[in-house]
Amino acid sequence: MAEAHWRLMACGAAAIALSGCASLPPACLPPQQAVLSADLAFGRNIGGRPGVSDAAFARFTAEEITPRFPDGLTVLDGHGQWHDPARGRLVREPSKLVWIVFADDPAKRTALTEIAEAYKQKFRQQSVMIALRPACVSF
Repeated sequence: MAEAHWRLMACGAAAIALSGCASLPPACLPPQQAVLSADLAFGRNIGGRPGVSDAAFARFTAEEITPRFPDGLTVLDGHGQWHDPARGRLVREPSKLVWIVFADDPAKRTALTEIAEAYKQKFRQQSVMIALRPACVSF
C-alpha cells in the first residue's frame, strides 16, 4: 500500500514537472497580438535539376498561397539542403521561403497543408517544410 502511494506521488510529481515542457502562447505586450508565424520552404529542383522558375513560383503564389492568406506574406530566395536517404547523399537546391503571420485558426493551419500538397503535386516534389511557432506582432 505504501509503495503504491509513493508510486502515485512520483507519477504526479513527474506529470507536474513535465507540464512545464508544454509550449505556452507568448505573453504579448500591447500593442502586440499573439499570432502564429509559419515558415514554408519550397525546393525548386525537379528531378535533380532546376525546374521551378521565378515566374512559375509567382503564379503558384498568386493561385495557391495568396487566396488562402490574403492579408499578406513575404517570399524570399533561399539555398536549401537536405539529406536524401534513398541516395545516401546531401542534396543542395535553390528554394523559395514563404513567411506568413496569422491569427491561430484551424482553417489557416489546414490551408498550410493544402498549399504544401498543391506544390508537391504541381512540381513533383517529395516534401515542403512547414515550421510553425508562436509570435507577438504589431503593425
